[in-house]
Amino acid sequence: MLKSSSIRPLWLTIGWCLVALIVWLSLKPSGDGPALINDKLAHLLAYFGLMLWFSKLYPRHLLVAMAILALGAALEVLQGWSGYRDMSFADLVADALGIGLGWFAASRTPDILPRLERRLS
Repeated sequence: MLKSSSIRPLWLTIGWCLVALIVWLSLKPSGDGPALINDKLAHLLAYFGLMLWFSKLYPRHLLVAMAILALGAALEVLQGWSGYRDMSFADLVADALGIGLGWFAASRTPDILPRLERRLS
């Protein structure tokens, strides 16, 4: 976990940019072209990435997981209200599975960010 660091603001910025990208992709009108990746797999990978990233920045993994799941639930509700996207419980399940896998991966992997920081400094 990256507690105090000279580049912690950079890591946080990257994480929040990932959140912004997921929000934008979730709320923009869906395209008519072919999907590059299965929708449920995309949800799983996106929320896996968020959980893995933020769990390396914050020690309270349960709170991180709950916040990311709340984001997924809120985006599903907003999609339902949009008139051009559909709310899907299956998407939320894929989000939750990605969060769980991200939590598991975070607990099994070394703290990559401090190691990377040491190499950069």
